[in-house]
Amino acid sequence: MITLHTIAELRSQVKAARMAGKTIGFVPTMGNLHAGHISLITRAREECDFVVSSVFVNPLQFNDKTDLQRYPRTLPQDQEKLAAANCDLLFAPDVDEMYPNGQDEQSIVHVPVVSEGLCGGSRPGHFDGVSTVVTKLFNQVLPDAAFFGEKDFQQVAVIKKMVSDLCIPVEVVTVPTARAEDGLALSSRNGYLTDEERQLATGLYKTLNEIADALNAGESLESSLSAASLRLEERGFRPDYVEVRSATDLSSAVSGVSEVVILGAAFLGNARLIDNLVVTLNRGIV
Repeated sequence: MITLHTIAELRSQVKAARMAGKTIGFVPTMGNLHAGHISLITRAREECDFVVSSVFVNPLQFNDKTDLQRYPRTLPQDQEKLAAANCDLLFAPDVDEMYPNGQDEQSIVHVPVVSEGLCGGSRPGHFDGVSTVVTKLFNQVLPDAAFFGEKDFQQVAVIKKMVSDLCIPVEVVTVPTARAEDGLALSSRNGYLTDEERQLATGLYKTLNEIADALNAGESLESSLSAASLRLEERGFRPDYVEVRSATDLSSAVSGVSEVVILGAAFLGNARLIDNLVVTLNRGIV
């Protein structure tokens, strides 16, 4: 695996691979890689001839500068993991390479509606930063397919709409959430948890499953969500949001809708955890 730091070098290497008749798979990341990221590389390796990954901690998507400063930078370890997963090329630019005119003068890509509410409501500007950097990376790599984890359900929805609206010629492939044996969704932010908090952290996914059980039992959406917020607090969390949306477009789940996604975000100690559960309800929303 080779590691490159400039857009010019990246484009040269990808052009050579494409001229050799290879299809390009791309996995963008912010580093601090775990098994979930590697599952994306594995999927890309299965479907494409030449796999590119990126490690870039994107300042545009952090509304909390303290969160940006403490985000782990682990490039040497990330390089080892990517090489072991047979990634062909790692693009690891610095901030000046990605935003040469400064962040304040950067054109912003805004994806309306689907980026609002949920994490978009809790983290103002977050998805503008995500869609902007992913657009730039897509234009730099020009991949045939890009691979994202289902754990970041709203992010994937934003990127899919962006690709469709802007006619970007890339297939967005969603890969199932990688989980620990006890059900906790793998996340770079799990490293913020203490040992005690790590034992409690499975409570978020348990709560989402309990919402699904309640809805399938005929309980109303309002009562199911109210009970879930209380259970999260009892389990040591500080709830951010718990919502049920349409699994197809993240619109509000209305009466009778059966294909839904249950989404939750909650604070546990210094970590903000997110998770989701896609469910086909046996009787639709009540």
